[in-house]
Parts: sequence; structure tokens; C-alpha cells
Amino acid sequence: MHEASLVSALCDQIDRAVAPHPGALVRVVHVRLGELAGVEPELFRVAFETLREGRACDGATLSIVHELAEWRCRACDAAITRGAALRCNACGGAARLARGGDLFLDRLELEVPDV
Repeated sequence: MHEASLVSALCDQIDRAVAPHPGALVRVVHVRLGELAGVEPELFRVAFETLREGRACDGATLSIVHELAEWRCRACDAAITRGAALRCNACGGAARLARGGDLFLDRLELEVPDV
């Protein structure tokens, strides 16, 4: 299950982001998960629930936004509609995946102690 290694890397990233804010509590972790990222959302969620313990995001809620795949033409950058050919209607160019192939940490919601 590679979701566990992805969550471990995510927790490392969160630990580094929160380190400059002593006493801050991570309340919500917002991630964007692409349709073609090769990540099973429920396995990712279970791995997060397990691997967050003892980390900066221990007790945080995971918010996943699903991002649909979008393609654009390599030649003219026109949007390409979903279909078997994945060729540009305008120039016939080949498609490139423009969105929906990645996993991103979008933002963290922190509770910061009074200064």
C-alpha cells in the first residue's frame, strides 16, 4: 500500500511547516487528490488516521478535494475534452495531462496559542 508512504511524506512536510510555530495545533489538513494520481482515497484516509499519531497533525481532520483530470494540447494549449482519442480538435496535436495527476498539500488550518 503506497498510500502509507505518501502519508508519511505528507506528515513530514506538515512537521516542517509547523515547526516554526511552537505550540500550534494542526486542526485540518487540506489536500487535493487528482483523479489520475494513483491514490485510493479511502486507503489514504486510513493511513492518515494511523500515521498522524505522535506527529504535528495528531488529532487533525483530513479534508480531501478530488480533482478531475484535464488535458490540454501540447502544441496550441487548447483544452481537450475527455475522449478516447485525446487529440486536439483545433490542430490535431497530442494531449498532455494538465490537472488531476498529483497529490498536493493545499493548506493547513492551525490553532495558535495567544502571544
